[in-house]
Amino acid sequence: MARRSSLIGIVLLMLLLGAGGRALWLWLDRPIERVSIGGELHHVSADYLRDRLAPLVQGQTWLSVDIDTLRERARDIGWLHEVRVHREWPNALRFELEEQVPVARWNDDRLLNAQGEPFSFAPVTPPEGLPDLSGPEGSGPEVLAYHDQLVSRFADQGLDVRQLRLEARGAWRFQLDDGVWVMLGRNHRSGRLERFEAAWRRELGEWASHIRYIDLRYPNGVAVAWHGETEPVESDSKAEG
Repeated sequence: MARRSSLIGIVLLMLLLGAGGRALWLWLDRPIERVSIGGELHHVSADYLRDRLAPLVQGQTWLSVDIDTLRERARDIGWLHEVRVHREWPNALRFELEEQVPVARWNDDRLLNAQGEPFSFAPVTPPEGLPDLSGPEGSGPEVLAYHDQLVSRFADQGLDVRQLRLEARGAWRFQLDDGVWVMLGRNHRSGRLERFEAAWRRELGEWASHIRYIDLRYPNGVAVAWHGETEPVESDSKAEG
């Protein structure tokens, strides 16, 4: 009889503890009432981000909210590179944000970060002076890396690459800061750039303001299209890819 009474007591105690635990959980699991933001922000304001974070926590409760899911959804917001989320007693969340650092424009409507990853910038105005790059989907890292190579290569000549395009079929073309376009093509890029540099130093640099584009897609020499002319002055060789 005593043993039976002990078992009943244990069961009752467990029920009480379970009920108490559930009551405590319900008491702690309150609706989220406040969202705070931390991190160094240069391009977007805290109000901009708070307006976009608030809908993610609407209807959520403090203990039940899935922090990992919330973090991934927050990373989809434009201008956010990394997100960390912390609970703050008794009913608040704190977002620690790492802002994207734009290094180039991408395909007219996006920006690239230093890893070549595209992100949306609207409705925030991007900073001025960024190079204008474009290419097929997924080519951001390759185009950005090649742009950096060209900038480094031309630095001693005082040339800056303002635009760089990788076409769907693999052909490259770039625009210098004086407006001259250079058609580089798909093949033999290193040799063609050497030919361009030699021609630029020898004479073309002095006539830059009169040049529409320079076509390097020839086995020997270059073709130059001048402003006011409909056809470029070509070498005798047939253009290649």
